[in-house]
Amino acid sequence: MKRLSVHDLKPEDRLRLEFDTVFDQQEALEKQLEPFLQALEEHANEWMPDVVNGKRQRKYSRPSFWKALEERRDGNTSGLGLYRTKWPALDMSLSLWFPPLHPKLGIFINVKPLSFFGLAERCHDFIEMVRAWASHYPVTHAMAYSSDDMILAGSPNFGRDDETEYRDGFDKIYEVCWLNVFGPKLVEIVGRERILSTPAHRVEELPNGSVLLVTWPTVADFASKEARLAQARAHAHLRPDLDFDTILRSLHERSATLAPVEPRFHPDLAALLSRVVDRAASHERQRRIAELNAWQPPEPEEWRPADSALPPDVENVELAREHYSTLAEHLVALLHSEVPSVFAATPESLTDADFYFWREDFPKSRPREALDEHALPAIGAYLGEVLVRHLGGRWIPRQKLEEAQVLVGHRVWLPFLRAQRFMSSRQALLDYSLTQLFRAAERHLG
Repeated sequence: MKRLSVHDLKPEDRLRLEFDTVFDQQEALEKQLEPFLQALEEHANEWMPDVVNGKRQRKYSRPSFWKALEERRDGNTSGLGLYRTKWPALDMSLSLWFPPLHPKLGIFINVKPLSFFGLAERCHDFIEMVRAWASHYPVTHAMAYSSDDMILAGSPNFGRDDETEYRDGFDKIYEVCWLNVFGPKLVEIVGRERILSTPAHRVEELPNGSVLLVTWPTVADFASKEARLAQARAHAHLRPDLDFDTILRSLHERSATLAPVEPRFHPDLAALLSRVVDRAASHERQRRIAELNAWQPPEPEEWRPADSALPPDVENVELAREHYSTLAEHLVALLHSEVPSVFAATPESLTDADFYFWREDFPKSRPREALDEHALPAIGAYLGEVLVRHLGGRWIPRQKLEEAQVLVGHRVWLPFLRAQRFMSSRQALLDYSLTQLFRAAERHLG
């Protein structure tokens, strides 16, 4: 039973819920958690957890839930994880603190992707689940929101530093999220009448004095102009000391940062750059695409006209060519477990190698001496071998590796010199990629 992690999916936004409360130590734990389980099972529906994780992983059921909590009891704390084996991915945790610690129940939910909640029915069920919890458990402040938007807002504390949060708790409304539960103390600070008159999709006073506030019917389109306008109106209403236009402008700036950007990468490097973008955090993805759309790699300079080629200066040309082949095999030995395609020595394997070296930040993460002695000769030889095999190239050996050439059509290319530039920094892995040199040689041959 393999659970689907949120990290198994491509970088995308997710819906997050933070819900911290206290529980009554005078009642049995089973009775205390019954409202939590009942609301989860009734309203989670299509994202309901099917895995519960204590000391080991089990299929979700009430007995397995209690077993996991018992297994994870460690002195004054306990907790467990709840997950799914199918899309959408769920990362959910329940944490408990027992006396002499201040009794606390913490619920944290991550559902990925956020686009799953593009349907009003799913959002309604999610809201009803939180409403049930907030009606039973006292909260200071609970919230559900886009993870990416939260990051752009400044911090998990929505603009408050840790010292302010520790000192004041939720002494005022710092941010209005898609879904909010304001506890009785915060309601009294802001003013119950003011909160209940907030212009929003849903404002409901709960039996325990808390107020549930939802700004927009669906969370997946939180960044739309209409949803941002509703969010700004609610925030400005609850914080009359703040300027509405300033709030709205800030929200629109966050939306612009997250707005989809169409990739228009350099054609030689589109496959490589797409993978580079996929490594970016989802809140940075669109900005990264825009940066790489604007970036243009320098044209390869590691070549000279064929009639200017340096002649061989080695005693045995064939032996030198065999040595280059052996050096190329060293790269296969180095990368084969992480980059299986290197066995084939194809143009595609160059892109795979480019990405692997970039992902690992090879120039920084490996000792320089090892790079110069082992990696650079192997990379240069491998690049040369791909030129030989796929473009009909021919090695022109030289005693100095950086002078060794591969004749392709009317040009000779210097693969070892390219490898030196390639491995000089992480940015150089893109500026002087192996893939681009091959594509340039291919074009000039054609």
